[in-house]
Amino acid sequence: MKQTLIVIAGPTAAGKSEIAAELARKIGGEVISADSMQVYRHMDIGSAKITLEEMLGVPHHMIDAAEPDESFDVVRYAEMAKKIIAGISGRGHIPILCGGTGFYIQAVTRDIDFTETGALPGYREELFEYAGKYGNEALHKRLQEIDQRAAEEIHPNNLKRVIRALEFYKETGQRISDHNEAERQKESPYNLIYFVIDENRARLYEKIDRRVDFMMEEGLLDEVSYLKAMGLTRQNPSMQGLGYKEMLDYLDGITTLEEAVRILKRDTRHYAKRQITWFRREKDTIWIKREDYGDDALRIISHMEKIIEERRKNDEG
Repeated sequence: MKQTLIVIAGPTAAGKSEIAAELARKIGGEVISADSMQVYRHMDIGSAKITLEEMLGVPHHMIDAAEPDESFDVVRYAEMAKKIIAGISGRGHIPILCGGTGFYIQAVTRDIDFTETGALPGYREELFEYAGKYGNEALHKRLQEIDQRAAEEIHPNNLKRVIRALEFYKETGQRISDHNEAERQKESPYNLIYFVIDENRARLYEKIDRRVDFMMEEGLLDEVSYLKAMGLTRQNPSMQGLGYKEMLDYLDGITTLEEAVRILKRDTRHYAKRQITWFRREKDTIWIKREDYGDDALRIISHMEKIIEERRKNDEG
């Protein structure tokens, strides 16, 4: 029989972590974070990292797994997460993959082919130089011209993924969005129960704005100042995450603090919209609309428990 794997996905600020911890506590689960920023140590406030108290005594994995100056990509994430899932199942517990980084989730839940095509000599360097000279937005426009869907899913500041998409097209003549769609259709190696937590758009945007305000109150600027003092710059992929690049712009005198906060709220809302688009393309998902449950996490968890119990009974039967 396939191992059971529960996924709790959705846009930022939708309350995934709270639901995953409480669900895990109730059903004997352990949580694996699927967040590309929470893997980094010292990056707690800007990544909205779950606190020890919020974990409810439930083991959480793939948090603080790397230093912020390390190279950490989807291949490394998938290798580590799959081993953790096997270990959790081996202990008789239920693995719960929770997060909003769709590519990380897809890497684990589908049998993704990460075979690298041979990089064309000098092309990657050419793209980096172009972004450095004309800006990330200009390079992102080049991606829009050849692959609109990929451009919608990849933020202009995610330079690594923008460049990889351009490289993929140059090397294969195939759009990376088409490749990803084919990978998305593969059967999962797990008995997958895939929940997506959804939220009324206006309410979600309000929560995002409040979360950013809370991050500022909690000391996001001090956190980024500390990382900068460690020698990290916007050249580090970890510092291109939401919250970090905006505060760096303020610290470097590129913008005012008020403007940096405004941009952070705007770009986080845009990111949430892209996340929702990504998860709508995933197959075999169970969408949970918070408003259908009066925005009550316990009611949502109770409903999820029933679905999990029924699904597992059917699979065992």
